[in-house]
Amino acid sequence: MPWKAIGIFDSGVGGLTVLKEITRVLPQEDTIYLGDTARVPYGTKSPETVTRYAHEITAFLVKREIKLLVTACNTASAVSLESLKKHYSIPIVGVIEPGARSAACATRSGKVGVIGTEGTIRSSAYTRAIKRINPEIEVITRPCPLFVPLAEEGWVDNEVARLTARIYLRGLKDDGVDTLVLGCTHYPILKGIIAETMGTEVRLVDSAEETAHTVAEILRNRNLLRPSSEKGNHHFFVTDVPAGFIRVGNRFLGNKLGDVHQVSLEDSKRQGVDG
Repeated sequence: MPWKAIGIFDSGVGGLTVLKEITRVLPQEDTIYLGDTARVPYGTKSPETVTRYAHEITAFLVKREIKLLVTACNTASAVSLESLKKHYSIPIVGVIEPGARSAACATRSGKVGVIGTEGTIRSSAYTRAIKRINPEIEVITRPCPLFVPLAEEGWVDNEVARLTARIYLRGLKDDGVDTLVLGCTHYPILKGIIAETMGTEVRLVDSAEETAHTVAEILRNRNLLRPSSEKGNHHFFVTDVPAGFIRVGNRFLGNKLGDVHQVSLEDSKRQGVDG
């Protein structure tokens, strides 16, 4: 029986940081990644629209017989995860719950900071997830929208990035958070600058890392892991012309992006849902 792949989707390139961590933790696994580049960004869309997009993408990936789905998009994780779980029988992992769990365990002061896009912060998804684990934790959130273009442009170690980080993060430092959740899949690219700005006493929680560990745990518990002697293959799909995705994707993955294929989700949309 051929081994099935892990499916991963995002509105664009940010989810490649999640893919990178999954391939680091599970190098033997095949992956199929879809970036919905024709409809990026999701953060400005209504929850109903994002949920519809998420179902269309999941139908596309399920048709390729994946064994687990990662919603590697904070916005989609916040608004569509429960709907996807109701409709599909495979395990589905979002990026919010793993980061929230890690932050709740890590904090000593009981003050956790969360940074993300406007959409993710507005959804309060991380705040709710952290407070479900420990209602006593004070969660302080801050949108950092300029971090996304900085990451995509590769401006991760210059004065523009430093100044932006200082302006965004100063308030969180003043509020005394001891743990900071990187609540956007682009932000691990800026981890160095963020750590430098926050100082050594603040622990950074990378949702991409935590999600990869969650994926490994689920596959292990279900006996779905490929033998460690195998070497994984990785397939990339986008919904718009691939050029921009390839340029930024190589920056995110260190020039390891393979062939990228443009696809239409219309066919999958008509397939309905998995039983």
